[in-house]
Amino acid sequence: MYIRKLYTLVFLRNDTHILLGLKKRGFGVNKWNGFGGKVEADETILDAALRELKEECCVTVDRDNLKNIGHLEFTFTGEPTLMDVRVFSATVFEGTPTETDEMSPKWFPYTEIPFEDMWPDDVIWFPYMLKDKLFFGKFHYKGYDTILNYNVEELESMQKFYHDKTK
Repeated sequence: MYIRKLYTLVFLRNDTHILLGLKKRGFGVNKWNGFGGKVEADETILDAALRELKEECCVTVDRDNLKNIGHLEFTFTGEPTLMDVRVFSATVFEGTPTETDEMSPKWFPYTEIPFEDMWPDDVIWFPYMLKDKLFFGKFHYKGYDTILNYNVEELESMQKFYHDKTK
């Protein structure tokens, strides 16, 4: 049995580019990723996504412009935690993405996403996001670089993943 921990992951996008951040410290250091982190006990998932985005790249998004597009679950051999990650996307935002002590943001054309410097699972589920498809994925890792097994499926709706804390 795993201990479920809730996280957020936010991507800013336009028709041709995606904003990624190079992680400068902590879990995932030196990897390109979206912006996000742990959901605190006193906040909703959406509030956590908005807070993490602002903390990590100095950008704000109106609640109505942040769309829940995916749900990912990660487990790691020998570790008791299941990382329950809610994935969000926004195309409308305020502010200029700015480097912080945790992340260094950079826009990438969709044709030049640096998958070789990202988590190995990203290359598997990013195509769903880039085609504006809703998705659910489960990944089981050995260490942090080897995927032992996975399953990703396209969803019609994110409704089954909504609970009171997401509203």
